[in-house]
Amino acid sequence: MATSPTVLTLAPGEQPETELEVRRSRFLARAARTDTEQDARAFITSVRAAYPDARHHCSALVVPGPSGLGAPTTERSSDDGEPAGTAGQPMLEVLRASTLVGATVVVTRYFGGVLLGTGGLVRAYSQATSQVLAAARRVRLATRFLWDLRVPVAQAGRLESELRRLCAGTQGPCPASVEETVWGPTHAVLTLSTTQDDGGTLPEIVSSLTGGTALLEAAGSRLTELPVPQ
Repeated sequence: MATSPTVLTLAPGEQPETELEVRRSRFLARAARTDTEQDARAFITSVRAAYPDARHHCSALVVPGPSGLGAPTTERSSDDGEPAGTAGQPMLEVLRASTLVGATVVVTRYFGGVLLGTGGLVRAYSQATSQVLAAARRVRLATRFLWDLRVPVAQAGRLESELRRLCAGTQGPCPASVEETVWGPTHAVLTLSTTQDDGGTLPEIVSSLTGGTALLEAAGSRLTELPVPQ
């Protein structure tokens, strides 16, 4: 038995851009949901294209590994011409501390004519990354395991009602919930979902509700996204 992993990531779609000014240098920070390295590279390229006259486009990313959700992550960072270790690595440290996975941050710098020094650059890039992540919308990703339950039409309504009642008042994601019901002429198929790959207590619940006459069939899995309050 395995319980689905839960991952904190950024909400898909457009995210806010933040700006930080340090001794006339402007640091424009953007963050995006990137589920793969290819997504991350495309996002970095898009930021470069949006600000082609900027001197530096430093970046940091943490994305799921090849095995997907719950697997070891892939991390990358780039100083993009800034002194080594003053931009990309500090940005990556902030991203790690956020516990986000599937996220890329790009900080674009317009030089203001005043050298900031090694410490100044580290602080500026770290602060810019912290600001944009604080402004970004987050979601939690979790895998739900799907199960099909085929029952006579005469029983389907009662079973659906009983199964939904099990989740009433449950705090957080329900451990066993009804995803949909497809009605046929003589039988209906209830698609149920659980947080555990063996169904957890769902097989026993179904057996009790049907007198042992109905069996669950595995029907794959899907990712769910739950918003995280700001």
